[in-house]
Amino acid sequence: MHSAGTNVKTNSGTKGRLNISNVGPGFSSTKLAGAPHIRVSCECLGVCSIHAALTLAVFSALMLIAAHPAQAQTETVLYNFANSPDGSEPVGGLTSHDGNFYGTTQVGGAHGQGTVFELSPSGVGGWNETVLYNFCSVIGQNGNCDDGSGPQASVIFDNLGNLYGTTAFGGTGSVGAVFELSPAGTSWTETVLPNVTTRYSYFLGSGLIMDPAGNLYGTTRGIYGAVYELSPSGGGWTEQQIYQTPFSDDPFYTGLTMDAAGNIFGATLYTLLELSPNGEGGWNPTSIHQFGHAKDGSYPLGTPVLDQAGNIYGTTQYGGAKGNGTVYKMTPGKRGKWTEKILYSFKGGAKDGSQPRAGIVFDAAGNIYGTTSLGNNYSGGVVFELVAPVGTGSYKEKVLWSFNGTDGADPVDSLIWDNEGNLYGTAVEGGSSGNGVVFEVTP
Repeated sequence: MHSAGTNVKTNSGTKGRLNISNVGPGFSSTKLAGAPHIRVSCECLGVCSIHAALTLAVFSALMLIAAHPAQAQTETVLYNFANSPDGSEPVGGLTSHDGNFYGTTQVGGAHGQGTVFELSPSGVGGWNETVLYNFCSVIGQNGNCDDGSGPQASVIFDNLGNLYGTTAFGGTGSVGAVFELSPAGTSWTETVLPNVTTRYSYFLGSGLIMDPAGNLYGTTRGIYGAVYELSPSGGGWTEQQIYQTPFSDDPFYTGLTMDAAGNIFGATLYTLLELSPNGEGGWNPTSIHQFGHAKDGSYPLGTPVLDQAGNIYGTTQYGGAKGNGTVYKMTPGKRGKWTEKILYSFKGGAKDGSQPRAGIVFDAAGNIYGTTSLGNNYSGGVVFELVAPVGTGSYKEKVLWSFNGTDGADPVDSLIWDNEGNLYGTAVEGGSSGNGVVFEVTP
């Protein structure tokens, strides 16, 4: 039922063991302003195809480029995925836990159906990759991967060290699975949690959040989008669907965020939504904003993030002044009304990013960091910073890094950062084998 953890490859990287905090509070995907450092724990997030942004021809051209133009920041590839046996295409972002990084690849590994991996500092300036689990290790009677396949999101930990995540495919119904990995000596044991899919709600592409009681919440991308809850009960789990979109063709591509009061925030393809507990075991849905009007953003794919004041921040893949996507802010007002402000509209082209598909992260000064999946001279995407305004000014964008293929391409999930201000993330493609990378950007 499980695969043993095996060190399969060592890649060069940065310093030794990092001083990175564990995953953020279980009730939220964001550490709030005022903490020693603020980071998104990457429940992730919006990718709907195996190869999202680059055609093979474009990627081949990128691999011929040997060097970046001069940039003030530095980027280091911490790990190059090779497909087998270590996995390929890390769509989901990273989670930090006890100084190590954890994540998933949507394909590759021992059975070609994806992995859960750990990156740990080698002690000599590099990183060791350990495959904690190879999906499709359990085959059902119909040849299905009963233990899941194709994970597209990051993972989370509970306070006992168990790891949780989702797969987009496989499972007993062949439409995705929620899994738990529990450490057992030097290996990990996988348990598939109850089936959360229905006829209209399936495809578990986004990650999970956990509340203080240990309940898990996630989203689906079926004909109708849905939010589900899994609750520990009697040594097992019970599941229920707590929300389904009223219209078809309106799936969730974002993960969820929960505030300290237990309200859940997420976005379907068209709507930013709040779910509030009604005190009777149910949930009341509220539409905060409808995307896609005038110069508004459209297709919110990045998981929403809350600040200490209760404002919501996120990204849209399209829309904005140039049609290349936006970073937005929603401010709560009187009588439940929210006001949207577009903080930045991406320009695309050679000098800017285009089509952000991941959420954002703050630093303690209120600066915003994120990625775009496309843009720059190489169409490989960028890491950007929006510098917090002074007084009544506006955010100013700074491109921290432009990916050229050799150092990664197509980053589509949220960044995390350490207390020295270094940013870490994944890119689906690029690297020495073209199978994706884990990277570090030092501002």
